[in-house]
Amino acid sequence: MSPVHKTQAPAGPPAAEDAAVPRVVSGLVVRTGGAGLSLRVPPRSVAVSVVLLAVLVTVMGISLTTGDFELSVTEVVRALTGSGSPGADFIVNTLRMPRLVTAVCVGAALAVSGGILQSLTGNALGSPDVIGFTNGSAVGALTVIIVLHGSMTQIAVGALIGGLATAAAVTLLIAGRGLQGFRLVVIGIGVSALLLAVNSYLITRATFQEALEAQAWLLGSLNNRGWSQANTIGVAVVVLLPVAFLLARRLSMVEMGDPTATALGVDVARTRNLLLVVCVALAAFATAVAGPIWFIALAAPQVARRLTRSSAPSLVSTALMGAVLLTASDLAVQRLFTDAILPVGAATGTIGGLYLIWLLVTESRKSRA
Repeated sequence: MSPVHKTQAPAGPPAAEDAAVPRVVSGLVVRTGGAGLSLRVPPRSVAVSVVLLAVLVTVMGISLTTGDFELSVTEVVRALTGSGSPGADFIVNTLRMPRLVTAVCVGAALAVSGGILQSLTGNALGSPDVIGFTNGSAVGALTVIIVLHGSMTQIAVGALIGGLATAAAVTLLIAGRGLQGFRLVVIGIGVSALLLAVNSYLITRATFQEALEAQAWLLGSLNNRGWSQANTIGVAVVVLLPVAFLLARRLSMVEMGDPTATALGVDVARTRNLLLVVCVALAAFATAVAGPIWFIALAAPQVARRLTRSSAPSLVSTALMGAVLLTASDLAVQRLFTDAILPVGAATGTIGGLYLIWLLVTESRKSRA
């Protein structure tokens, strides 16, 4: 491997550059002599990712050590390594750790799903929970829960089928127009409203106990999540996130426009379809194990991009930001609302509503300008 080189953006006003020519962004470029491959690593993105990872580890540590039964860091470490007391082992490995793993994986999955969709559509509102993918996954999951009384694996499969079917329906409705941001968002909102009505209908067909469980699930919650849910979303994240990271470079080229991406050797149609499948699958598995959790897929990609100040999507930073947002939100509702078991989806939905209003106002001002 040859030495690491640092690239610098050329001098001169940006307005003089051709719009079809990719922008050169400063960063560290690692080149491999034998394979002829190069990888640009923006230092700011690396720094942001390291800070987010440190914050995530801190939040995880607080979650594992605090609560109704406080534990020291040493007791938690011993419980995780299998040498702790029976009480600490039960609290850490049975009660807290599965919920925490689920929160980290669900947050990362939703954030990357939103980041991919926002990049493909070029619209800040291009989020799976806004344009109906999440509600489609909820329809599939509720069908398995209420009608088929299926297992966790079957619920995940049902959510995946529902999400993919919704994505296919939305794609057909905008056929011939491409993934244009405004058109996709408008049609997606309509499809989402229709699917929400289907969810309500399914609940009315359930027994009283099933309806209560389904309604609690629809709020989006990490309560009572065990290792079956953690393992399901964990496997999905381990399989799908590396695919998304490998396609991140192509995604940044697609953002430049189809002609430029094609000129750079990217099969635009194939790349877009593959990324869309990864996006829907991540949102579907996250919805299957935790229910529809709003705000994370919408806000995490944009917050990560603002922190990295990168023109290209930084999916690693986005995944870490989503994990931090969801674990911190879940920790907050556990510690602030001790008298009631508040679903984390209620907290993220409240914050997300305020964020959505701010985003709409901001986008409206940009369009007038």
